[in-house]
Amino acid sequence: MKDLSQIAKKMVAPKKGILAADESFPTIEKRFAKIGISSTEENRQAYRQMLLTSEGYEQFISGVILFGETLRQKTDDGIPFAKILEKKGVLPGIKVDQGAAAMDGSSYEKVTQGLEGLPARLKEYAELGAKFTKWRAVYKIGDNLPTDKNILQNAKDLAQFAKNSQKAGLVPIVEPEVLMDGSHDINSCVEVTEKVLTAVFSELKKANVDLDGIILKSNMALPGKDFVSKATPAEIAKKTVELFKKVVPKDVPGIVFLSGGQSEKEATINLNEMNKIKDFPWELSFSYGRALQDTAMNIWAGKKENIAPAQQKFLNRAKMNSLARSGSYSEDLEE
Repeated sequence: MKDLSQIAKKMVAPKKGILAADESFPTIEKRFAKIGISSTEENRQAYRQMLLTSEGYEQFISGVILFGETLRQKTDDGIPFAKILEKKGVLPGIKVDQGAAAMDGSSYEKVTQGLEGLPARLKEYAELGAKFTKWRAVYKIGDNLPTDKNILQNAKDLAQFAKNSQKAGLVPIVEPEVLMDGSHDINSCVEVTEKVLTAVFSELKKANVDLDGIILKSNMALPGKDFVSKATPAEIAKKTVELFKKVVPKDVPGIVFLSGGQSEKEATINLNEMNKIKDFPWELSFSYGRALQDTAMNIWAGKKENIAPAQQKFLNRAKMNSLARSGSYSEDLEE
């Protein structure tokens, strides 16, 4: 598993992070609707091409999580997107779960689908150039939620996904996301995240997953978006790092954060505040979707004449988060 460990380390290389460009069809449709364009394969290809052919982002981005359709797509010149990334020294990755569905016996909780037929799909993705995979499980905080049953089922499925990925020679990004939805306080988020991560690492150990060949993708410790007040970046950083030090083994090369409903600047500021602490054994990086793409997508709006300014905005956001990797970001550095 030496190769997997080396790939994992490259994924969380200093000053770099991961672009999450793996929006499912329903998600990209919603985002395109906001800028007034339809979610056709042609428009999806044009948008991903705009991002992936940008000049210079390889200074700040180590890998890109792609959607299944995107991994099979090519540029207008006929070059597969995976090859474009490889030429830049950026690792191509792939979302392999098939979305969340209602858990048996519950109308509130979800379990992630996609284990059926996974080994065959992993083989195909590796042949298409993927170097790593991603699987997301979601947990909602509420009255008596999440339940122990839900936490355990998602943990077992994440472990099975991770084991299958490593067998296929791919580094798994294990993503248990405690959602920001709700009016809970930051301490409730810490409590639930600790419980979830404890279960996940217990199941990973039982499945004999090599921890030095995985990446953890996690939420930060944040209050619910409907909570009466926001937490300060210093409080978010302190509580998040303290939580991870309790439950994340030192063998894990790095933790990449999801932006999870934060604004572009909030996600950067909070990551920066954590990396100013420095007293932890793993790399703390980013794997942002909206927090890297939102403004760029709005500028692009499906128009060829907007490609260059949209690419510049994407590059700038990647650079700001690169600075946050070493705790050297400042709002004064924004454009």
